[in-house]
Amino acid sequence: MSAESLPTMDRSTLRERVLQALRTAITSGAYRPGDHLGEVELAGRLGVSRGTVREALRHLQQEGLVQAGMRGMLRVNSLSQEEIHGLFRVRAALEGLAVTEIIGGPRRKKAVTALRKAVDELAGADDFATRVEADLGFHLKLCELSGNAMLVESWRHLEGRIRITIMNRGPEGAPTMMTPARHAPIIDAIDNGDLDKALEVVQEHMTAAADHFTGTAG
Repeated sequence: MSAESLPTMDRSTLRERVLQALRTAITSGAYRPGDHLGEVELAGRLGVSRGTVREALRHLQQEGLVQAGMRGMLRVNSLSQEEIHGLFRVRAALEGLAVTEIIGGPRRKKAVTALRKAVDELAGADDFATRVEADLGFHLKLCELSGNAMLVESWRHLEGRIRITIMNRGPEGAPTMMTPARHAPIIDAIDNGDLDKALEVVQEHMTAAADHFTGTAG
C-alpha cells in the first residue's frame, strides 16, 4: 500500500472529516485500485475508532470508490472495461446536455470565455496531478456553465470513478487525453453556436477517452 501517513482527526465533524480524508487518499492515487483498506490500520493512521472508519468505508462503497472482495475484504475499486465504457457514455450524455443548454442560453459568449480560460490552465499544467485537476476542472466548468444544478450534481456523483479510471492508467498514459487540442474543438463548436458539431465533438471526445483508458484504442 503506497499511502503516506494520514492526518490525525480532531473530534469536530469527525465522521465527515474521516470520509473526506479517505476519499481524497483514493481519488488522489495515494491508494491505488486493488489496494486493501483495513479498518484497523486506517483507524490507527487516522486516530479514530474502527466503527468510524467502517462507516466511512460503507459510504465510499455507495460512491463506487470501494468494493468488497474475497471474504468481505474491502479494496479500492478497479473498474472493468465495460464499466469504464459505461461511465464515459454517461459523461457524454451529461456533457452533451451541458453544451445543449449553453448554446441555447443567453450567456454563450461568456461561457466560451470561461472555457478558454479553463483550457489555458490545462495548457499551463506542468505535472500529472495539476493536469488531472485542470482537465477535470474544464469538464466540471462545462457542466456548471449550463446553469443546471442537477446536471452538475450528477457529474459530481461520477467524479470519484472518473478519477480512479485516470489514476489506474497513471502519469505515463493518461496525459495524452488531457491536452488543449483535445478540448478546443468543444469550445469552438459552442462559440459558433453549432449544436450538432458540439454534440459530435463531445461524443468523439468521450468515446476516445473510454477507448484510451480501457486500452482498446485503435
